Amino acid sequence: MEQISDFARQFNVSIGIDESLVVEKQARYFLLNARLKGLASSDFFYAGTYLGKFKNRVFFPSFALLNMIAERKEANRMIINEKAEWLFICGRDLFKQGIVSMVDPKSKGTYTLILNKQGECLGFGKIMANSAQTKDEHAVIVKNVLDVGDFLRRER
Repeated sequence: MEQISDFARQFNVSIGIDESLVVEKQARYFLLNARLKGLASSDFFYAGTYLGKFKNRVFFPSFALLNMIAERKEANRMIINEKAEWLFICGRDLFKQGIVSMVDPKSKGTYTLILNKQGECLGFGKIMANSAQTKDEHAVIVKNVLDVGDFLRRER
């Protein structure tokens, strides 16, 4: 559970998940409700809400977890325009010209959630430059770390 809390803190939030309802199986974390936890045996493949996995000392979040983090108003987040949205879900980095707004301009090296104008979480990235201080509209502001198009790209 500590890996999940540490991951959420990178976005300036602490998520209120009841640790007693989180089940770890083969370094994969699942959030179950109380009833399901009583029914789930120790030998299950998938149960409840998948939160992510821990592999090679790195936590890989699920989109369900990213959405939980995005629900918190204080989370580091950026809203992007339609063109940047398409490019981001195709695996591209974000340029200054695609950013509509951000919660609080963060410093280089911090993580931020990427949302479209409808508030849907598209993934997250690492801030490479301060948007407010960068004059070049074509400068990379956020390096894409994970986006919703990742699954489709892996199917090639």
